[in-house]
Amino acid sequence: MTEPQLLRFDALAPVQSRDLTVFTFIARASEISRIARIERAGRSGDGALTGFQRPQIASHIREIRDYLEKPNAILPNAIVVAFIGQAWLEPASPEARLRQLVIDISGGAPGWIVDGQQRFTALSELRGRDFEVLVSGFLCETEEELQKQFILINNTRPLPKALVYELLPQVGDLPARMSSRSRAALLTEALNYRGGSALRGLIKQQTNPKGVIRDTILQRLIMNSLSDGALRLYAGDDALLLDSGVRLISEFWHAVQTVFAADWDGKTPKNSRLIHGTGIVALGYVMDYLNGVTGAETREEFARGLRLLKGKTAWSEGEWEFGVERRRWNGLQNVPADVRQLSLYLLQVIKNALAAQMRAA
Repeated sequence: MTEPQLLRFDALAPVQSRDLTVFTFIARASEISRIARIERAGRSGDGALTGFQRPQIASHIREIRDYLEKPNAILPNAIVVAFIGQAWLEPASPEARLRQLVIDISGGAPGWIVDGQQRFTALSELRGRDFEVLVSGFLCETEEELQKQFILINNTRPLPKALVYELLPQVGDLPARMSSRSRAALLTEALNYRGGSALRGLIKQQTNPKGVIRDTILQRLIMNSLSDGALRLYAGDDALLLDSGVRLISEFWHAVQTVFAADWDGKTPKNSRLIHGTGIVALGYVMDYLNGVTGAETREEFARGLRLLKGKTAWSEGEWEFGVERRRWNGLQNVPADVRQLSLYLLQVIKNALAAQMRAA
């Protein structure tokens, strides 16, 4: 009879539940792979549910891995592993906090990764770095209990995205996706709190709940412009972006407020699509177009272009005339298809009006 293959880890065992034994220990990714596995949710041949983990998200794993490869990277979040048999704590005295976790891996990895599968996969892909992490574990009597704990552990409420985005400008060395959002959040913050800004106090943030324009909407406008619009010229210089970029956006919205005063003053997203996400993002494309084609940078220059839309909009009453299709003013929703339809319509009206001016001249 072959000897069982045992792995041992020093562990701390806090007293938390009468029914479940909880512990935490230190391990490397190579060690975790020997004691635990990822069981993805699926169906067996007869349709029974198996496993519980969601599919891997490659981009998320890549971001974690790229971060962990940095020399100053840390990973304080523990990977959570559950065991049904094949693991126990020594000594057996429940009063002892410092215990030894013993895991029998003779039949393969006996544990399940309950939380942290993306972190674990990223750790497994590291090259040239032996990264130690915290592992939190618990012992279950049945698979049903394990699945119950999986649901409870993964059902905690995440931080509101708006708060995360508001915090981003305070943090450096971020993944590219978050860096783009960070710049947009930085400009949004300046537009909301800087004196003279057309949008001062109007942007709804965690720190300004009375605002009427959602910060994530304005960030979308800014990211679009940074990618392929008026702000792309400042994208490589945060100081210039905070100076010229903020001024450009503010001047444009000063013009919007003047030209469409009746649809702006005292309005909210519920009673004016000018302040609604659909209108905000669509007008961002108008800002980029007027800047690119007419060179508009000041409120007076932007206003000349925006006046070409007068009589052609239905921000807070009437109907939009999209060719053969007619939409009530409040029929436009903040969904990609409606934003695209409104953006193309506004740009086409301006293009036609500018072309007519050229012919007349």
